Amino acid sequence: MTSPLIELVEKQYLKPNPPEFHVGDTVDVGCRIVEGDKERIQVFNGVVIARRGRGINESFVVRRIVGDEGVERRFLLHSPNVVDVKTRRRGKVRRAKLYFLRKRVGKARKLRELRVHQKQAEKTELAGATA
Repeated sequence: MTSPLIELVEKQYLKPNPPEFHVGDTVDVGCRIVEGDKERIQVFNGVVIARRGRGINESFVVRRIVGDEGVERRFLLHSPNVVDVKTRRRGKVRRAKLYFLRKRVGKARKLRELRVHQKQAEKTELAGATA
């Protein structure tokens, strides 16, 4: 329960149209990296294994494998350092948190792909364009 006053202050820091993705999706997260006086965007791609929070505190965890080692990174959804989140693949999952993927190795780590029909994809694109 947050007070209306806190919501009013936080509202100005929220992104106007946050990216839409779900747990189990494979995403590319563009992160703003500042090195000295230079700034660049680094892409972190992996599977979304958790989402939590709401409002300005909403965050998500992305997991990927680098050199046979699992790497997880937590991002704040409304952070100015998160430039964009692009969904590469939709995952079909039955859990809200996919922490069990930490113990899986090889092909067992893969999730089923959620196939979206052509008509459904067009409807969601039209809905996203009008919003």
